[in-house]
Amino acid sequence: MKRLEGKVALVTGASSGIGEALARELARQGASVALLARRTDRLETLAVELRALGVEALAVQCDVTRDGDLERAVQHVAERLGRIDVAVANAGFGIAKRFDKLVVDDYRRQFETNVFGVIRTAQAVVPFLKATRGTLAIVGSVTGFVATPGASPYAMSKFAVRALAESLRAELKTEGVAIVHVAPGFVDSEIRKIDNRGVLHEHAADPIPGWLRMPADVAARKIARAIARRRREAVITGHGKLAVFLSRHCAPLVAWILGRGKPYRREPGDKG
Repeated sequence: MKRLEGKVALVTGASSGIGEALARELARQGASVALLARRTDRLETLAVELRALGVEALAVQCDVTRDGDLERAVQHVAERLGRIDVAVANAGFGIAKRFDKLVVDDYRRQFETNVFGVIRTAQAVVPFLKATRGTLAIVGSVTGFVATPGASPYAMSKFAVRALAESLRAELKTEGVAIVHVAPGFVDSEIRKIDNRGVLHEHAADPIPGWLRMPADVAARKIARAIARRRREAVITGHGKLAVFLSRHCAPLVAWILGRGKPYRREPGDKG
């Protein structure tokens, strides 16, 4: 069953990881897909692949940290594909280091992409989603419920977009726009191979063991299902659901566990 047959979906951060896998899944579900990211070579390759599935696919270069980029990109998508039914604010990265080794600019850079990038996306697409009574999916993280040591900028950014999702859900409900907050746990992606300056280290080892990481295509299927059903929130991965449950119902236990552990997030190549 193709739940999104005939819909038009827009995905930021579509050049890799969850965004790339989700674009594939949305296309498999019958949606035309607009792919937004900075790396146009990857987007063009993915667009060719998706067109082979019999749907329209549009590659659009876009930097979510640059004022005006999203408005231009979204207008281009609407003109080319006719409408926007689903928008996924997915673009993001993670800054990983102990608080005493970070500076204020690290937090600014983290928020510029992970928070203001989501805000720019929402402001650009909401008028089109009102017209179609569509869905905005905001990709947060389990870290938006459980702040882990060594990842305070990332955790703060994901707490912030969870709050944004809750506010927008209440504001836009009467206009027919659904807000889906997606909170993945550990998923196979490049995010843990990107350093604090946003540079990809392709050969860096992933610090999370393979048995704990969900394949991106599996996560994408779960996210696409949540979008199609216009669910309020979707926590992705079993360990993620457990972590969120414990944070809500056993907060002292979570605090004790985190207080005893070492930071699991480290910048690629960082031994400190």
